[in-house]
Amino acid sequence: MRNISLIIGREYRERVFKKSFLITTIVMPLLMIAMGAAPTLIMEFAESETKKITVIDESGIVAPKLTSDEEIVFEAATGDLQQALVEASQNEESFGVLHIGKDIVANPNDARLYTSSSSSIMLEEAIADQIESVIESERLKAYNIDNIDEILEKVKARVHLTTFRTDKEEESSASSAAASSLVGLILGFMLYFFLAIYGSMVMQSVIDEKSSRILEVMVSTVRPFEMLMGKVLGVAAVAATQVMVWGVLIILFSAVIVPAMLPENILEGVTQVQAGGDVAALAAQQDVSPEMLTALASALDAGGIATTICTVLLFFVGGFLLYASLYAAVGASVDEAQDAQQLTIPITLPIIAAFIVTMLVMKDPNSPVVFWCSMIPFTSPIVMVARIPSGIPAWEIALSMALLYATFVVCIWAAAKIYKVGIFMHGTKPTFKDLWRWLKY
Repeated sequence: MRNISLIIGREYRERVFKKSFLITTIVMPLLMIAMGAAPTLIMEFAESETKKITVIDESGIVAPKLTSDEEIVFEAATGDLQQALVEASQNEESFGVLHIGKDIVANPNDARLYTSSSSSIMLEEAIADQIESVIESERLKAYNIDNIDEILEKVKARVHLTTFRTDKEEESSASSAAASSLVGLILGFMLYFFLAIYGSMVMQSVIDEKSSRILEVMVSTVRPFEMLMGKVLGVAAVAATQVMVWGVLIILFSAVIVPAMLPENILEGVTQVQAGGDVAALAAQQDVSPEMLTALASALDAGGIATTICTVLLFFVGGFLLYASLYAAVGASVDEAQDAQQLTIPITLPIIAAFIVTMLVMKDPNSPVVFWCSMIPFTSPIVMVARIPSGIPAWEIALSMALLYATFVVCIWAAAKIYKVGIFMHGTKPTFKDLWRWLKY
């Protein structure tokens, strides 16, 4: 046990006190926040050039009702299409020509846009939406209903569904399916990233030590199992440290920064929702959607976030120990990283499959495929973590975690047997048959 603790300390200090670790730990959360906010900021501050579009309307219905704005300016024109195209090509300020056919009401597809440069999806959708509105209005006129536009405006309604969980022992509380799905997807991606990156790090470390013959010197005083266990636990401690630092930052962000950024009335509504207030009434009072109010209440629940992070950390450590032991066994079997590609395929496939299944969590976190993948140890670290924000039963989490750590014990035993033989093998590329033979030694 003393030798294992010494190796853990060596692996931990060697990585944690590097500048790259400190920079990554601090920069990565900022980078993720920037990546999430970048599209919104770009859309907010990006100034698009005003596009002037000449409209040739053979129906005489659409053109008078098209509305110009800061991005699109419609100019009705007379004459035929060819003349308009020639004039537009000679006018540098013209973006293109919109041609509306005679039977646009009966045939909504009888509309064409001719542009002098590349168009965009948003531009085309904006034009199509206006044309659709005009066509719908004209079709409604055929029913001879007075004030049809005013009636339609009054009967419009948008429903914001508030969901309550009643399957738990405590008092039912509002929940946000959208927020839970998004958080689960982010957590699943993070686990996928960590398992792939840190697992490969363990494998590369073993390969480097084997190539430099350091392992052959160390094995004279330390048993191969102790070396393997110490290395795996040491790197796991490094990864867990990084996750805990990020968890603390998330809790501080939720408890301090977000409340300071919210308007006082919204913050008061969120506090009342957390206290069990009527979500629909509070949302109407604050003039926000119930979904947003529920999502903010979950995001500002520091206690709930801390519990989720602790549970995620346990699954992360278990998943990492499981995969790191397998990666270490592969690293001990080869002399170069290129030779390990064939052997790592069976290890990486479950990780990729688990990440794909996390997409199904957004559709149904309790579907049979998602449930069983959250129980199978080779996919559970990622899939179960993606399910946790949805509020699944505690017994499922406990069972999945027990299976995960039990499988780790079996895998570390098998990996140690391969590791014990592989570290002394040089100059050969082992096959799966060789690994099986080493396992039986």
